[in-house]
Amino acid sequence: MNYGFVKVAAAVPRLKVADCQYNVEQIEGLITSAEKKGVHIITFPELCITGYTCADLFAQQLLLEKAEMGLMQVINNTRQLDIICVVGMPVVQSTVLLNAAVVFQRGKILGVVPKTYLPNYKEFYEQRWFTSARDVIDNTVRLCGQLVPINSNLLFDTRDTCFGIEICEDLWSVIPPSSKLALKGAEILINLSADNEGIAKHNYVRSLISQQSARCIAGYIFSSCGFGESTTDVVFAGNGLIFENGTLIAESKRFCMDEQLIITEIDVERLRTERRMNTTFSANSGDYKNTEVIHICTELINNKPLNLTRKIEALPFVPSGKALNERCEEIFEIQMSGLAKRIVHTQSKTAVVGISGGLDSTLALLVCVKTFDKLGFSRKGILGITMPGFGTTDRTYNNAINLMKELGISTREIDIKAACIQHFKDIGHNMNVHDVTYENSQARERTQILMDIANQTGGMVIGTGDLSELALGWATYNGDHMSMYGVNVSIPKTLVKYLVNWVSLNEVEENAREILTDIVDTPISPELIPADENGNILQKTEDLVGPYELHDFFLYYVMRFGFRPAKIYYLANIAFADKYSKEIIKKWLQTFFRRFFNQQFKRSCLPDGPKVGSISISPRGDWRMPSDASSALWLKEIEEL
Repeated sequence: MNYGFVKVAAAVPRLKVADCQYNVEQIEGLITSAEKKGVHIITFPELCITGYTCADLFAQQLLLEKAEMGLMQVINNTRQLDIICVVGMPVVQSTVLLNAAVVFQRGKILGVVPKTYLPNYKEFYEQRWFTSARDVIDNTVRLCGQLVPINSNLLFDTRDTCFGIEICEDLWSVIPPSSKLALKGAEILINLSADNEGIAKHNYVRSLISQQSARCIAGYIFSSCGFGESTTDVVFAGNGLIFENGTLIAESKRFCMDEQLIITEIDVERLRTERRMNTTFSANSGDYKNTEVIHICTELINNKPLNLTRKIEALPFVPSGKALNERCEEIFEIQMSGLAKRIVHTQSKTAVVGISGGLDSTLALLVCVKTFDKLGFSRKGILGITMPGFGTTDRTYNNAINLMKELGISTREIDIKAACIQHFKDIGHNMNVHDVTYENSQARERTQILMDIANQTGGMVIGTGDLSELALGWATYNGDHMSMYGVNVSIPKTLVKYLVNWVSLNEVEENAREILTDIVDTPISPELIPADENGNILQKTEDLVGPYELHDFFLYYVMRFGFRPAKIYYLANIAFADKYSKEIIKKWLQTFFRRFFNQQFKRSCLPDGPKVGSISISPRGDWRMPSDASSALWLKEIEEL
């Protein structure tokens, strides 16, 4: 299986201006190299057979003849290859000259796409030599002895995808041709370019491509000419850029004097999912329902074994570098804004939070503290309730007490052991049997206390549960599952510790920072089972339910893109190759899907809480699922892996 990936390449060859023989030799070499690496579609720069900077030499008959002969040579020498090639050259059609992209495969020219918008300002004079695609009358052209379609509305269908082409300036127009092509079915957009350099221009170009690929929900391959073009007035840096729905996934080295071949895979399946989910895309397609396009079928070839070269992040919810700090700051602001509105609207006098000394309750407490600061309320209006139980350890207890003290909130300690023992007597449960009743009774006792104190103080209970716990159903129904407002409800577990760490570095005093650091380092546990003989946490969540980094990886691809288990398994084996075996990944993938389906009833009645990222599991937001849906299809596929 190729799992929806299409291997593509942006080629940046060395060239010599007006030396067609030299140029086609470079092009041939890159095509052969790309074919060996399993590339499906390769794109070259604008007018690469002649060079973009030929100027008035484009009026020379000799140059035009040699360009066509050069194309014929490339086609003949690559006729045994499966790869689809897109090259730029001047094409003569009757009495006009066109700046065009020529698509060929296995010795056959599939189609010719002329440039629509010809720049004629500043250093550009293309209208001096070329005619726009809008002025092309005939829909065919004879090229290299073949009669082929020529049109700006050509769409090329392969066994795996559909692609369309625009050329350089077309992208700079108000409504680029690629917008129309995408709405008519193109999933990959190709741009043959001759983009010269200037101060700050490169960032603008990247932004332009990023936005267009995002707007069209498409892959975008941009290949621009490099070393060898004339430097009489301008310089070309050789930009090869490949984007997927707004994200850069591969790029060339700028100002490189060597040829470059930028290869990656575009996830077409992912793009299709995005388009299906984005109803605006389909609605916009209706604006072009009367626009005719010509579909051209490429040669049907057998897929080569998939060797994925693009990076698969193990923590898709957690960006790297500077972006992580920006992400944490933005999420924290969203949490605060959501809570502030709810407090003001309900006119709550207090915010009641159960503090365990764990990550989730710590994050919720920090959100409350900074929200009260932002509203100008006294922190004493925050009631931090610590409720030691049978499994509470000294480490988490002390961290909870010390953190509340350092943050200057109101605190209460209510030991739940006696109440739970009485409850066990009432229902006839042997407290030495540490089963689900034993554990859940403690969680519900704590929730009852929080709710009653909120009623007592005219306040609201702030929920602490996170997205990962809700996805797995790792919460006690009508226990910690319930609150009056959940500030962590759409934050995955893998991101929670980074958020707490960011707050510790940016929002609190040094003494509190030391406590937060230890909380981040504490093993994740509900602490519902007594500690070991040394007072250490015995019940570790990830030993029971599986590593959260794996579950968050599964969750991201299930909810964000609707991927099937086989594809998620394939990606996980790449992302976690150095950490988990295939057997371990399969085991926890089964656990994830089983729990994800079986625990939907808990997500069907969630308290309100703010969406902070691309995924929300709220029944009022992104996720509506029957509580009794069968997981058989998904689990069967996992069994067959």
